Amino acid sequence: MDMPAKSRRAERSETGRTLVETVRDALRQQIAAGTYPPGSRLPSEAQMTRDFEVSRTVVREAVASLRADGLVEPRQGAGVFVLAPPAPVDLPFQNIDFVRISSMIELLELRTAVESEAAALAAQRRSPAQEEKIIGCLREVDRAAAAGEPTMEADFALHLAIAEATNNPRFGDFLSMIGANLIPRKALTDSNAEPAPKEYLDVISKEHEVIVNAILDGDEEAAREAMRHHLKSSQARYRALLRAGRDGQS
Repeated sequence: MDMPAKSRRAERSETGRTLVETVRDALRQQIAAGTYPPGSRLPSEAQMTRDFEVSRTVVREAVASLRADGLVEPRQGAGVFVLAPPAPVDLPFQNIDFVRISSMIELLELRTAVESEAAALAAQRRSPAQEEKIIGCLREVDRAAAAGEPTMEADFALHLAIAEATNNPRFGDFLSMIGANLIPRKALTDSNAEPAPKEYLDVISKEHEVIVNAILDGDEEAAREAMRHHLKSSQARYRALLRAGRDGQS
């Protein structure tokens, strides 16, 4: 026996969406457009059943969906009211001033805690393919330095490859969230552009090599200590600039 046309209409609209979705989206658009501003009351349930030509059940489910999204609030005996949009949530690491030395020291302290453990875990868990990637990244940093090219991107790629070799995606997520700017050169050079001085890059290269060798050797403690030394040394270099009265913005 065929379902009555009215019952079929109560399940699906002509576009194939459920009528609940159709009513919900229409109300959502009206709220966004200001037809129903924050604090205003939506039409009554009876009015919406007439406006949308749907059952009360459809209207109730559509309103329940809007309530779940935090857009409306039913009030006993008064109706359904539109809520003010929630205050934007500040995302982490969005207010970092990458040219201020104090900001970089703050980041380096955090990175020391996270990346030291990442290096130790990479020494334990890395795969042959990940070893190959780490070695390739190390060689690219050295190649760029020798060619007098900027090394920030290659340096970041090396640290990211080590984080990925933990086989815990959260370490890579952490570095990616901050981005390549977590390895600046500007404040540690006398000019505003790379390349950094050769003496500085030589020191960094040796520190990287110790970290990578410890990981390849599977020496968890040595890898942890090498990364810790690398990042603590960077902190010391920045603090030396603070003592010298530079603010990273000159």
